[in-house]
Amino acid sequence: MILCGIKFFYETTLQQEWPTLDLLRPRKEHKQPVVLSQEEVYRILAEVRQDKYRVCLSAIYGCGLRISEGSGLRVDHIDSGRGQLHLKQSKGNKDRRVPLPEGVLTHLRHYWVTHRHPRWLFPSRELSTATAPMSTSSVRYAFRAALATSGVTKAVTVHTLRHSWATHLLEAGVHLRVIQQWLGHSSPRTTAHYTQVTRKAERIALDALNEFLGKLP
Repeated sequence: MILCGIKFFYETTLQQEWPTLDLLRPRKEHKQPVVLSQEEVYRILAEVRQDKYRVCLSAIYGCGLRISEGSGLRVDHIDSGRGQLHLKQSKGNKDRRVPLPEGVLTHLRHYWVTHRHPRWLFPSRELSTATAPMSTSSVRYAFRAALATSGVTKAVTVHTLRHSWATHLLEAGVHLRVIQQWLGHSSPRTTAHYTQVTRKAERIALDALNEFLGKLP
């Protein structure tokens, strides 16, 4: 904000050029992502009133999907035999496979039966003739509405479900490299940003501190 104010003063008010200003950039902020507990995730999902949004958000959390991947799920993405979702040309035009929990698969099947669209799991309209998947903006709206009535006060978005999924896996002992592959990250550094701090890791560290600091004279 300060840099923008200085640039405005010189370039607009004084109408003077100061090339040095083009070389100045504010430092990037490095914030840890907000993470929901499993109980908080379930509380939010329980408040989603329409089946299509609840099932979509459950798939986003249960499979660690981006919102566009969740709303754009296709019938041919499901590999029920291997218990996987085969996401095709997702971010970066990369294909990847992620585990498909049995509970999520059951919800997807039950919802698909309500419209039987030959291509989309979440068509824009619950008709077999819909020509596009439902919009990401409608999923965001449904999530915000559920969040408002859930009692969860954290500043979260649909993408927080993906953060939380990765963190919960790490807390459960899943190796970071496996989580990286499932998230579709090229670099482990990106995955580490999602899962920098977990409550389990904090407890382990605190126990270690208590053990060797408990002997202080």
